[in-house]
Amino acid sequence: MALFPQTFIDEVRSAADIVTVVSDYVSLRKAGATFKGLCPFHGEKTPSFNVNRDRGFFHCFGCGVGGDVFKFIELQEKVGFTDAVRQLAQRFGIPIPELEATEAGRETAAEREALLRIHEVATAYFSEQLDTPAGARIREYLLTERRLTGETIATLALGYAPPSRDALRQLLLKQGFAPAAIVRSGLVVRRDDGSEVDRFRNRLMIPITRDTGSVIAFGGRALEKDQQPKYLNSPETPIYSKSRTLYGLSHTKGDLRKLHFAVIVEGYFDFAQVYQSGGVPVVATCGTALTSAQAQVLRRFASKAVLCYDPDAAGQGAAERSCELLVSEGFDVNVALLPGGLDPDTYVQKQGREAYVAQLKQSRKYLDFLLDRAAAGQDLTRADARREFLRKMLAVAARIPDAAERDKFADRLAHKARVTEDVVRMEIRKAAVARRTDVSMDHLRARTSPLRDVEKGLLWALVHAPADVAPILRELEPLDVEGLRSQDLLEKALTLRDLDADLVPAALMERLSDEEAQLLATVASSGFPPSLDLHECVQVLRFGRIERQLAEIQRDIDRAGEGRSAEALSQLLRLKNELRSQLELARRGPRDAYNR
Repeated sequence: MALFPQTFIDEVRSAADIVTVVSDYVSLRKAGATFKGLCPFHGEKTPSFNVNRDRGFFHCFGCGVGGDVFKFIELQEKVGFTDAVRQLAQRFGIPIPELEATEAGRETAAEREALLRIHEVATAYFSEQLDTPAGARIREYLLTERRLTGETIATLALGYAPPSRDALRQLLLKQGFAPAAIVRSGLVVRRDDGSEVDRFRNRLMIPITRDTGSVIAFGGRALEKDQQPKYLNSPETPIYSKSRTLYGLSHTKGDLRKLHFAVIVEGYFDFAQVYQSGGVPVVATCGTALTSAQAQVLRRFASKAVLCYDPDAAGQGAAERSCELLVSEGFDVNVALLPGGLDPDTYVQKQGREAYVAQLKQSRKYLDFLLDRAAAGQDLTRADARREFLRKMLAVAARIPDAAERDKFADRLAHKARVTEDVVRMEIRKAAVARRTDVSMDHLRARTSPLRDVEKGLLWALVHAPADVAPILRELEPLDVEGLRSQDLLEKALTLRDLDADLVPAALMERLSDEEAQLLATVASSGFPPSLDLHECVQVLRFGRIERQLAEIQRDIDRAGEGRSAEALSQLLRLKNELRSQLELARRGPRDAYNR
């Protein structure tokens, strides 16, 4: 999808009176210089949703959502920026021009469209195969062993990939898809000898969709005992990023909005069984660790999360890591531990929906979960065990954003560790102050430091060469831009890495603060690109990240005497050597450029 000319976007913005547009969805009343109504994005009884006609913006003081007329349509209609522009142009009778696009932009858009159509064809093919005599035993497995109904099987579009070597590939070729696009989809694998075969053979097929419902990938479950791996997933493609996708969200987002919370489970069949039970706002991480990107997607639909992971050590470890990640993204977090060591799939099958919902209602605050997990297996009558327990829990307490909540946690922690509340409260406050000081000093240093050439190169390209910078954004991670003056701006740019290149400049400007927009405009006003090219920018940022990681590991090694085991120290030293090897492989040039 390419970008409309900026002049056309400005024309639509001027014509689309935001009060008129919002009034199509919300009953507004005049309140001084603004208009007020009930927010359409969260449930409320007292109006906190404000629309300012003169400024062309809306803002809800209840949930914090805000933006211009395009952003309102994006959120309300669940569409992208270009579709929002198109809808408003049609609404106000403005002729829609041909889309502006570079040749590269047109090719990228065509490829993404082809990949989506390939997945549509594959979904229909796998569903058809499930209804054949060869697929009968798979359907019986779903109905009897998994206890899924025919309706659920159809709704989730579950299917069957037969053991044929390249049946899907042949079908896609007959449908007119290019061989390169078929391989790019991840559904067909090109071997070293040049032959091409279907990736998924003799597997139960589970379509993975965007929150809009478009199929973008598959998970394939093994059907034989000796078949490995048990689950085979699509690789990352131009339309699929595993770290940004939540399984089942397209089916349950209405429940999430209605109930304002999400139940997060791990696997496909955990989701399927809970979803089938009815009315539970469930999503799944598909067996991977929850990521910040997934949490940010989820935050659009809910403000509370209940983690309901498998009861084994791996599942509970994942729950522990997910708790603090979700809290950092603004969620209120609980953890549900199912009795009998059962996972959600098995529990719902055996006990039913009502028992499962009762367990969710009894879920515990994440701090209580972390407290008990840290104390498990520890002999807290021993001084060294108490010190280690307190050290770990003080780090958790320091990250609690609310001071009153920290004090409550201090009481529980003191009781558990058998020390006085005053001592624990004092230590927690010291840890919290130290953490705030560290964060604020780092932030202050970043904000007052001059822009480096590497930053200028990326910022300049975001405006003047979006097609060139798009693949660069896909190579970078948030850790790569940590500590830069433009860190916040670049992190926002990284969230747009899957957007069509021509849409990036306008989409980025919509998300920037006034200060960030001014910084970007200052760099972009230069008529010539900065001295570093984009590939050098990637090298420079990676070099800086490695150096920071090396320094952090060295600090851990220096503290190795504080209760660390010989095995832990050995792991730190191995990691240090690995990072040193990476530094030795890096060219001298990027290191010099990093300081410019």
